[in-house]
Amino acid sequence: MATDFMEFQPAKLPANIPGRRLRVDRVQWLQTAEALRESNVRFLTLWGADDRDHDGGFRIYAAYLLPDTVIVVEHFMQDFPAPSYPSIATLFPAALRMQHAIYDLLGISTDEADKRGWLRHSGWPETLFPLRRDVDGTQQYPVASAPYPFVEVEGDGVHEIAVGPVHAGTIEPGHFRFSVVGEKVLRLEERLGYTHKGVAKHFEGMSQKEGHRLAARVSGDSAVAFSWAYCAALESITETVCPARAIILRALALEHERLANHLGDLGALGNDAGFAFGLTQFSKLKEDLLRTNIVAFGARYLLDYVIPGGVAVDLTVDARRLLLDLYDALGPSVNQMRSIYDEHAGLQDRIREAGRLEQAAAEKLGATGLVARASGLPYDLRVDHPWTPYDSFVPKLIVQTGGDVAARVQTRFDEILESLRLCRALLSGPPKDAIHTSVPVATSDLLGIGLIEGWRGPVLIALETGPNGGIRRCHAHDPSWQNWPLLEYAILGNIVPDFPLINKSFNLSYSGQDG
Repeated sequence: MATDFMEFQPAKLPANIPGRRLRVDRVQWLQTAEALRESNVRFLTLWGADDRDHDGGFRIYAAYLLPDTVIVVEHFMQDFPAPSYPSIATLFPAALRMQHAIYDLLGISTDEADKRGWLRHSGWPETLFPLRRDVDGTQQYPVASAPYPFVEVEGDGVHEIAVGPVHAGTIEPGHFRFSVVGEKVLRLEERLGYTHKGVAKHFEGMSQKEGHRLAARVSGDSAVAFSWAYCAALESITETVCPARAIILRALALEHERLANHLGDLGALGNDAGFAFGLTQFSKLKEDLLRTNIVAFGARYLLDYVIPGGVAVDLTVDARRLLLDLYDALGPSVNQMRSIYDEHAGLQDRIREAGRLEQAAAEKLGATGLVARASGLPYDLRVDHPWTPYDSFVPKLIVQTGGDVAARVQTRFDEILESLRLCRALLSGPPKDAIHTSVPVATSDLLGIGLIEGWRGPVLIALETGPNGGIRRCHAHDPSWQNWPLLEYAILGNIVPDFPLINKSFNLSYSGQDG
């Protein structure tokens, strides 16, 4: 294994974790992944870069989370005859779809037998790779649609059910191909990529100071997490220290984002289980929170609240009082709804044992975030890799062991109550300080990592600076990449009518996945 470690420029990560960058050759790329897997290291993300204008080749990067550090492994490839690298999907299954996406966008291939595309959807020619430097991102191409070769399951009584990509509700598109006997699911194969927006290409045309606005829109329900991760990456590169008040307000906004999504999910889960009362009650509670957001943070959804160097809006005395009143009202209401959910026989019959993801499978397949915690895995960056202010305001680690829809429901209830406690603590006395400091323009060819625990799980931004205050490359990673394949596992043995309920209990991002 290679030992040529280089620290990031600069080395400090936003989570107060020293970042390390390891440059390896082709053999060492796989050896490093094998060694990390044997050490039970958590795989974070995979991305590529076209550096032919710099040194005539391509690079592939993999980020891993160690107990006390983040390591980015980098492998350089020449552009002849074609860039390729060894697959790490047998070691880290979540990497498989990322490898497919990297090929669709950059033309960097692996030795995997499965060569099916993931993001292209006939939106551009097979021989064109839109993230290469010589490709015009504004060019449009005629759509030449072709059938997707789903894996077929054969046997007596087996038939297929196609669901999507367009769905009955106001959700984003995704295709789900079920192989079933009767209504029992033998296999589910997902095909996503319908919400691909070319985010990485858009970043290349932006300045460092405005990139946070696009990051916030990668997945709108995780705007605070993504914009904070972007700002943390830029601030680490420029060695910017945010004012203490701004950091606390960022954490408050992040917890509000967690609250809003958990409240909405609990209502939707009740509705999908035939309990519409739950939807109406939790919709009301979520609406109360969003209206309070307007007063406290300036908007219902906080797409532009976290900015480089701090936050956009300060918290007034009146807003603080309104927030405390909100928390005092939400706590008892959520506890009351929890009692109703726990005691409703029809609801419990639907959610218990449905969509079970056992702890061993969750660990082997790389579950992360809320899905992992509901299956007994104690993963929460706020707890195991705390960054400021979570190193002072330490959350309680929420873990359930059931791994089914009921466990994911209970995890949400517990996290709501813990977020309310955290919000009160954060409001207990934020220092009278500025809410923003200036961020200098970074020089070219520096790499910064921002890593934030969003409500779904770890959100990562890998930011590489360009000349004149521009962005050379920005990779935005949503935890849904890890957890979408687990839905295919959790549905096995269940019946097709339970799929909307199981899917909602995961509530993964289409936009964040597709980028």
